[in-house]
Amino acid sequence: MKIKKYNPTSPGLRHRLINQKNLLALDSLLIKNLSKFLKRSYGRSSQTGRITSWHRSSGAKRKFKKVHSLSSPYSISLGVFYDPNRSCFISLNFNFQKKTFDFSLAPYFSFSGTCTLNNNFLDELSLGSRTKLSSLPPGTVFYNLGSKQEQIGDFSRSAGTYCQMVQKTATTAKIKLPSNKIVVLPVEFYATLGTVSNLDHKSGILGKAGASRLKGRRPIVRGIAMNPVDHPHGGRTNGGRPCVTPWGKPTKGKPTVR
Repeated sequence: MKIKKYNPTSPGLRHRLINQKNLLALDSLLIKNLSKFLKRSYGRSSQTGRITSWHRSSGAKRKFKKVHSLSSPYSISLGVFYDPNRSCFISLNFNFQKKTFDFSLAPYFSFSGTCTLNNNFLDELSLGSRTKLSSLPPGTVFYNLGSKQEQIGDFSRSAGTYCQMVQKTATTAKIKLPSNKIVVLPVEFYATLGTVSNLDHKSGILGKAGASRLKGRRPIVRGIAMNPVDHPHGGRTNGGRPCVTPWGKPTKGKPTVR
């Protein structure tokens, strides 16, 4: 995908950069049964109506496309589509075994007509195929890493990310995550070969606040500018306690991951 730069005809378009999506497939009646309207909470509790996740709003209407991993030993890609609920693109696959259609995370360099495999042991490593870690050599790049074969994985699902196998034994494998953190996972985990599509996603610039509001993001306000009832930093009294979240947890210096 190419980066599109707008002419500065207005302040909102002066620095705007987006990915051109003219090469993506358009929605049709073929995928109408695979999409449904997404009911969202907009950051509020369904019981009390109070804000539980700040800086969220309604935004534009979205359709939810349920994404699986490859569920057939042999499938073919029919096109690459845009999904408003995730940063990467998704691929529409035809299942030769069940004679059905389903979505999966599209790899980089994916196009219509690409044949993919989903087996525990692959004879040939091909882009977009899904297999166990035990059949992959060290140094392999893959994404959508998870314990389930047909369901979506737990690691490396956002645009342009990938994992890499550093070392492998008979039962475990050392995996380098996109955050450069190394984890030890069983070799029975499944992964999809390649890199997640839409590598230029991080280069995009919204350009104006209205584009962020359409994505469901509200303005972020400093805690010290709030009232004491809304935030521990509220009341415009700078000092007296370390920096914390709205729920009182420290945010600077203390690790948040085990």
